[in-house]
Amino acid sequence: MATDKVFEVQKTEAEWQQLLTPEQFRVLRKHGTERAGTSPLDKTYEPGTYACSGCGQDLFTSDTKFNSGTGWPSFYAPIEGAIETSVDRSFFMTRVEVHCSRCGGHLGHVFPDGPKPTGQRYCMNGVSLEFKPANP
Repeated sequence: MATDKVFEVQKTEAEWQQLLTPEQFRVLRKHGTERAGTSPLDKTYEPGTYACSGCGQDLFTSDTKFNSGTGWPSFYAPIEGAIETSVDRSFFMTRVEVHCSRCGGHLGHVFPDGPKPTGQRYCMNGVSLEFKPANP
């Protein structure tokens, strides 16, 4: 991981591979990125909560979701304490990487071009998230 923090949920690489799909493992544990426009969660706007697909921790609520036009699920604020950030210097640029605060899984990046009230755009990989409807 790009951070030195010791996370509450610890698993071996083999355990993560058994728990996650190959695409979830590539994104959550290897800092991959899914192709834009491939996640059905990008166009999901029903009331509910978005949780980490690695450990199940709630990360974002539907109240903070917006259509960024980027092809990835986007939010203007996480649930308090649900995420950690680190500096990502890959691809010859500097970005702020977003991780689950419980398992350290890579969720995506945050950019300073989002809507009010925060001005932030948490651009998340859909495979890193599981949607939990408010009224299942």
